[in-house]
Amino acid sequence: MTLQQLRYLIAIAEYGSINAAAYNLYASQSNLSTAIRDLERELKINIFKRSNRGVTLTSEGTELLGYARQVVEQVNMLENRYTKGDAGRMRLAVSAQHYAFSVQAFVDVIQQCNTDDYEFVMRETSTGQIIDDVGSFRSEIGILFVDDFNKRVLHKAFEDASLTFHPLFDAQIHVFVGESHPLASHEVVEPEELEPWPYLTFEQGSYNSFYFSEEPLSYLPHRRLIRVSDRGTITSLLTHHNGYLLSTGVLSDEMQTGIVSIPLNTDKRMRVGYLIHKERKPGYLLQSYIKRLSDIVRNNPNVQAYLGD
Repeated sequence: MTLQQLRYLIAIAEYGSINAAAYNLYASQSNLSTAIRDLERELKINIFKRSNRGVTLTSEGTELLGYARQVVEQVNMLENRYTKGDAGRMRLAVSAQHYAFSVQAFVDVIQQCNTDDYEFVMRETSTGQIIDDVGSFRSEIGILFVDDFNKRVLHKAFEDASLTFHPLFDAQIHVFVGESHPLASHEVVEPEELEPWPYLTFEQGSYNSFYFSEEPLSYLPHRRLIRVSDRGTITSLLTHHNGYLLSTGVLSDEMQTGIVSIPLNTDKRMRVGYLIHKERKPGYLLQSYIKRLSDIVRNNPNVQAYLGD
């Protein structure tokens, strides 16, 4: 087993195909294919499932990828420290549900970073992908919510991926609607008042399950359903269409104009927190990001910051 093989493995998993990985690494496709075949032969496992659409990791490949990331990350730190004579390249990768506060904290950490050698990655993605990213060491941290409905399934997924969940805050469920929406003037919205209006939800891809939904109360029936993958489209739909979104009540900067947040009359609560792999030792940037997350939510009047263990 060589470092080059592990680097090829990581690149192929990142890009989803051997062709794309070879193109971005300025290497030949045959070299990457041979390296992976040799690695599979040596370890006596199948790392990738191959199809006309590219490659996907097997369960054994996913486990190997986690180890490969740790090895390559440590080697890169050693190389940077002793060949460049500095502290090495700083890196922070975040995978999160579509929360403005997680992006705000990410930007704040970048602005406070005082080194010229760094890599920052922000992925707003599906719940299942967040768990995969943190479990495979693709991201240092993941941000998502749990509640009474999904916690049994999600905590089992966390345990299977060797992840720990750290609560950040509890929040009452709020309804996001545009200022011209008929519900916009209500001080509180009753659940039955939502039934006539289009329900907006974030796409979960292959993890499309009520338990992996980014929105609370996803199991309720919805006659009109609109799925999207980004906050920009959600914002446009809220301001130009009579749909609604259920979330924490924390409005992002781009949603401050034209959108209102109204409490939903329910005793159900959302608990938002972050995931970290049990084997990961938080570095300086990750610690700074977690602290900034805590500072932001602690100062937000719409949530109750979680101060427990």
